[in-house]
Amino acid sequence: MAVTQEDVIAALKECYDPEIPVNIVDLGLIYEVRVKPTQVANLPGEDVEVEMTLTTPGCPSHDYISDRVKQRLLRMPGVSDATVNIVWYPQWTPERLSPEARKELGID
Repeated sequence: MAVTQEDVIAALKECYDPEIPVNIVDLGLIYEVRVKPTQVANLPGEDVEVEMTLTTPGCPSHDYISDRVKQRLLRMPGVSDATVNIVWYPQWTPERLSPEARKELGID
């Protein structure tokens, strides 16, 4: 069974910024998910690439969060390799919060 973008998003809902009690998907930190057949010969599965941001460029949890994301992706059945790219454009703003995150954080 092939890995889908929806599978990846569901798995990433288990990853949190350690300073905010909301998962990184509902925080609006995930910008893009790409799933493609692995480039490694004789290795079945998919390679997953995630483009994401953080709430601030100086986030002290930068390495922790990106490592947790990669480790979570590599535990998914069918994932051969995972890459996490941190980007700063577009810049994250609170408008990216999902309705669920707003409720959890008491915003609105």
